[in-house]
Amino acid sequence: MYSLMGNQFNPDLVINVGEVTLGEQNRKKLEKTQRDQEKKKVEEAACALLNSGGGVIQITVTTKEAHQVEMGLDLEKALRELIQSPDLPSFFETEQQGRYFYLFVKSWNSGPSSGDRLPRICSLSSNLYYRSGTSVLCMTSNFAFDTLKEKKRAAEGSMMNECLPSKKKTQDEDPNSESHSPNQVFQTARFEYGDILPFPESQYVEFKQFSTSNITKYVKNIIPEYISAFANAKGGYLFIGVDDKSKRVLGCEKNNVDCNTLERTITESILKLPVVHFCSTQPLVDYKIRIADVFHNGTLHGYLCMIQVKPFCCAVFSEAPSSWMVKDRLVCSLTPSEWVDMMMDTNPELSEDFESQLNISQCPPNCKPVYSKKSLEHKKELQQRLFPVHPGHLRYTPEPLWKELCSEHEGLQELMNNQILPFSQGVLILSRSWAVDLKLQENQGVLCDALLIAQNSPPILYTILGEQVEDGWFYCTQTAFTLKQKLVNMGGYTGNLYVMPKLLLLHPESNAQSFWDFSAVINYPKSYNLGVIQKMEALLQSLVVVLLGFRSFLSDQLGCEFLNLLTVEQYEVLSKNLRKHRELFIHGLPGTGKTVIALNIIEKIKNVFHCELNNVLYVCENQPLRNFVSNKRICQAKTRKGFMKDDCKDIQHIIIDEAQNFRTEDGNWFKRARDIIKREKDSPGILWIFLDYFQTTHIMNSGLPRISAQKSREELTKVVRNSDEIARLLQGELDKVKRCPPDNIPPESLDMLLKANWCSGVKGTLKIEKNLRWEGTVSYVKKKCKSLFKKGYSPKDVAVLLNTRENAESYGNILLRAPRKKKVVQVSDASNLQGDHIVLDSVRRFSGLERPIVFGILPQNTAILRNLLVCLISRANKKLYILWYNKS
Repeated sequence: MYSLMGNQFNPDLVINVGEVTLGEQNRKKLEKTQRDQEKKKVEEAACALLNSGGGVIQITVTTKEAHQVEMGLDLEKALRELIQSPDLPSFFETEQQGRYFYLFVKSWNSGPSSGDRLPRICSLSSNLYYRSGTSVLCMTSNFAFDTLKEKKRAAEGSMMNECLPSKKKTQDEDPNSESHSPNQVFQTARFEYGDILPFPESQYVEFKQFSTSNITKYVKNIIPEYISAFANAKGGYLFIGVDDKSKRVLGCEKNNVDCNTLERTITESILKLPVVHFCSTQPLVDYKIRIADVFHNGTLHGYLCMIQVKPFCCAVFSEAPSSWMVKDRLVCSLTPSEWVDMMMDTNPELSEDFESQLNISQCPPNCKPVYSKKSLEHKKELQQRLFPVHPGHLRYTPEPLWKELCSEHEGLQELMNNQILPFSQGVLILSRSWAVDLKLQENQGVLCDALLIAQNSPPILYTILGEQVEDGWFYCTQTAFTLKQKLVNMGGYTGNLYVMPKLLLLHPESNAQSFWDFSAVINYPKSYNLGVIQKMEALLQSLVVVLLGFRSFLSDQLGCEFLNLLTVEQYEVLSKNLRKHRELFIHGLPGTGKTVIALNIIEKIKNVFHCELNNVLYVCENQPLRNFVSNKRICQAKTRKGFMKDDCKDIQHIIIDEAQNFRTEDGNWFKRARDIIKREKDSPGILWIFLDYFQTTHIMNSGLPRISAQKSREELTKVVRNSDEIARLLQGELDKVKRCPPDNIPPESLDMLLKANWCSGVKGTLKIEKNLRWEGTVSYVKKKCKSLFKKGYSPKDVAVLLNTRENAESYGNILLRAPRKKKVVQVSDASNLQGDHIVLDSVRRFSGLERPIVFGILPQNTAILRNLLVCLISRANKKLYILWYNKS
């Protein structure tokens, strides 16, 4: 129905709706059919853009007048109804440029508007009906949200009876009470013409009589709304062939209806109604059809059609909701399930330890909630640290990269200075590839990108080329488009926004030449320019979410997607130039997020080097961590043993995690990894190795080169995982390691402890029990789990860890020995982290993983590696119970 203007030339969503007649007087001259068709396509395009981050509707003006024209009252009214507000400029601005009329559309957001809070998404109609008195009404979006929320709560609580009328009903409420008995009438097989039914129309009863001979078509048209209305409310009866004023049975004349065809039409119409379930049983709409004979003076006159509809557990639509989005640059209608999912999308219920960084109740429709640990920096603090805006000053950042780029490319400094000469306040953010920063593929013809956020200007993305490349403009506009979309749909920016791409060609001898500027294509209103510092900072805070946001590991566990933010320390490691840091050792203290960085760097590798997931290999020691990464489906994942056996013929890049626990019994894994990434001599691959000597859980040779031979190193010292009580215990154990380091910790690594930054502010639980009997620890775990589950925790929050796998298996046998009715939950090892069960395994096999609640079961009279204890402690986020037992 609609076309989006050529993708390679537009950094914004621009929907071309074709010719539309504009101007009030011109529109009045149109036939109603044409006027409605034109209005419909503008409405649908506007709805799609509102739900998709905003954009532009391009209208070709059909009138020949040279002067500019207004839209027309019917179009303005339609747009006001769409946004549920008389204030059109809150979401729309218009401007005519030559023969084109542009409607600039801001992203929808559900935050405070001119009245009540808006729904999560914009819709022309919910197409969910309900019964109110004797009327059938379409639910507004907010009413639909409340209704769906109640039905979902009833379904999830296994309280389906909440959908039914209360047992304590007045006669007016009960359609089957003695004086109001539609059910009795429904059972009747024969009526006399002119019979008066003993009840009126009500919430449960609707009378319909025909003024047309095409009864089948009439029924097909009314079925969707009335069945949806009765099913979504408390059920009811539809009598077709009864005069609604006199309650007289008139019937459908026999010459105008075929009973079999009529019944089949009704059945097919009901079965076509879209339904969305919250319950597990997923029943169909429950209805019955009866067609009774109507006699007149002893002769068959016609038929009375009766439909009984039972209350439906979930939601019944008359048709798919009238709501649209742009998907893959195509305008698409939302399915009922998609519409309900987006309408019902809410912030997850996290513990008080998390702080909301982005609340979706005030954000554009596609936003996911963003949380961080309370002890970490808020997005505002991160913005002021990474991208500060100072009055009267325009800053280049990051400064080390700016200096490096200027030394590499003669003329770059003069070029950029000339470009930003008109601007006096803001920030110019340099990157070797903004595309890679946005998880797009790098273009090797691009020298660098620079994003300008400045006062009295829209954001400008400069792409600098060394020489003209065929796809340079496509790269520039695609990157600008992606940035704009992510700032809104991921970063939650709610102001007017587009990102202007500007392609520059660097000429060292004559500075540079700009050979394409998007401002020449569409002129955006001045409201799209950034004004005061607060607006620039709001946009930059959205940029922080875009650059530092990653999918929380808790998303799968909680069953809803939300984001966490990287720390500045983590972000700086991820921002490294991969071509200059092909081999890198990342030393991280326990709980500094090494695996988070490892997974994010895999995505960056694929975009920088244009490789597929089978070209990147993640290697770790244990199967559970291997399975965890494998389930992400972003690369190949193997254990060290699997890596040593496999030919790795497709592998170009290798990420090694938890390397301190590697061993050499199967060969020199480090040499093998190095050999693989150096197979392409002209373009060697990436080898990044993540390790923490303080969590080494064995005393064998790890195969790691000496620290002095680790030429390129980074350190992660900001501990972000553990609650305060657990962190203090961890600090104490690390201090003991420092005072008396075991042989498997290189002395040079001990200096890291002096730099440790322990985030505080998250309260937790730490319990240490000593001198327990082996069986007593089982009782302790069962009792404590039962108590925790009553407080809202679930089995998937818990890990029970022992010092060896053999002890873990033995412990599991005792734990499962109790009678079935006394079992608390299911128990499984760490190989399957997604199941709804307690993890029971060894500390070694759980290395690199974490749980909110950890029970450590350790033998009291056996020598335990201090490192093993450190590893155990660091696995717990919130609550830690260490149970020392005497096995004898």
